[in-house]
Amino acid sequence: MNQSPVETALSRAMIRWSLTKSTPVAETPRSAIFRVEQNGRNFAALKIIKPIAAKEEGCGARLLQWYEGNGAATVFDMHGDTVFMEWLDGGPLGDPVRAGKDDEGTIAIATVVAGLHRSRPDAPEGLEDLRDRFQTLFDADVRTWPHTARDLYARASGIALKLFDRPSARIPLHGDLHHDNILSSDRGWLAIDPKGVLGDPAYDVANVFINPERGEKIASDPRRIAARADILSQRLGYNRKRILGWAAAHAALSACWDLEDGKAIIGQLACLPHLLSAYDLA
Repeated sequence: MNQSPVETALSRAMIRWSLTKSTPVAETPRSAIFRVEQNGRNFAALKIIKPIAAKEEGCGARLLQWYEGNGAATVFDMHGDTVFMEWLDGGPLGDPVRAGKDDEGTIAIATVVAGLHRSRPDAPEGLEDLRDRFQTLFDADVRTWPHTARDLYARASGIALKLFDRPSARIPLHGDLHHDNILSSDRGWLAIDPKGVLGDPAYDVANVFINPERGEKIASDPRRIAARADILSQRLGYNRKRILGWAAAHAALSACWDLEDGKAIIGQLACLPHLLSAYDLA
């Protein structure tokens, strides 16, 4: 019987890294994840990237390797589109935040980001420019937005343009950092699944403000928005107004992505007015 490409990559990885057992964990159109063992003692993870996602996922994997385990899961080795990495068996940071521990969650995010943003030489090649990432927002047809929300789109787009007109530092960014992409481990909270973006450091916390999933009441609470901005600004040293500007701009960008995919944008619209108000007050 012919093996699938994932099965072939798994078989080769088992031999290459002397692995003794594999257990499927998850499979999406973009990748397959396995928990693997070495001699029945040490657990690790294998991520097999599928061809459809090779460019983006490969860029993220190289960035994860570049982090060297600081604030992120450790990549032990890579071969082609197969990533051999640290196994994290804890739950996501979204769980305690959904249970009401939002300040603790935001402090944890700040600690993770500080690790990811440590100065390192030789940034990986092929990172997506942040300005290119926002092209979907700038190219969007405002008529696809609900009539009552078109002013929100216009204001968020204007803030994004202003941020790009006043550039800050440009560093490698995770690009998709949110509560459920941060897992607990015996080394503390660690990020997974970076996208690989190059741009303003403050953008890396933007996604925090419309998350976690199933936490819309928290994310849309003006008091929580203010507290999150305070904690992140104080602990990371990033300008508070800039953090809130990127948060509002990203919420609108996220809405444009979902509208392109035919999805509802209820969550983004619950947060965006309050993010814009917080930006205006900052």
